[in-house]
Amino acid sequence: MQAPSHDWLAGLEAFLADWRSERPPPADAPSGPQRAAERAILAAHLVAWFDGFAAVLDSRARRVAGGSGDPRCPVVLTTSGVGIEAAADLLAGGHPVAAAEAGRIVPVTELEYRLWCIRHPDAGFAWHVNHWNWIKTVVPPQRAREFARHPLVAGECWWLHRSGTAGAGEADRRDCHLWKWNGRHAALVEPFVGEGRVSHFAADRPTGGDD
Repeated sequence: MQAPSHDWLAGLEAFLADWRSERPPPADAPSGPQRAAERAILAAHLVAWFDGFAAVLDSRARRVAGGSGDPRCPVVLTTSGVGIEAAADLLAGGHPVAAAEAGRIVPVTELEYRLWCIRHPDAGFAWHVNHWNWIKTVVPPQRAREFARHPLVAGECWWLHRSGTAGAGEADRRDCHLWKWNGRHAALVEPFVGEGRVSHFAADRPTGGDD
């Protein structure tokens, strides 16, 4: 890891220590079956992503070859509180690649990431890669027409699992998968939906915005 990347990472870790010491977990954090379902979805995605981590690193190396940027830079995992717990388990030994790379991988919330980048911007991703993995559990009702082909019944709602990578060159991507939640379990309804046209694999369907 190059010195600028090392300093950027050390600063982020110091910021997180201070920030989290003053702020307990949010009171509205999911619990029970919902927490378990969210964690299972987020953890499964991370396992698959770490399975392909070598390709991400190769793509990153090609992106910065001959220019500015660190091929062995930190990787910031942007997720929810539940996702941070899932990532921590993998980094602590739950996945061999994650454990081997744990020294430069930091799970954070979106708010933490934004606040840190305001203080120490790296808009060109010279000194870090960002991978996001989170679930939008409250989908605005005005977006119902986008998913009308998957009607809801009483007690059900849609979830949108969003994931992607930025700063890795050819391995950069943005995907979104549609799930249903019925209060007891979550079920994948349609992978790679064209929600906001973020997916490389989604059908080219009209959308209702990026909410």
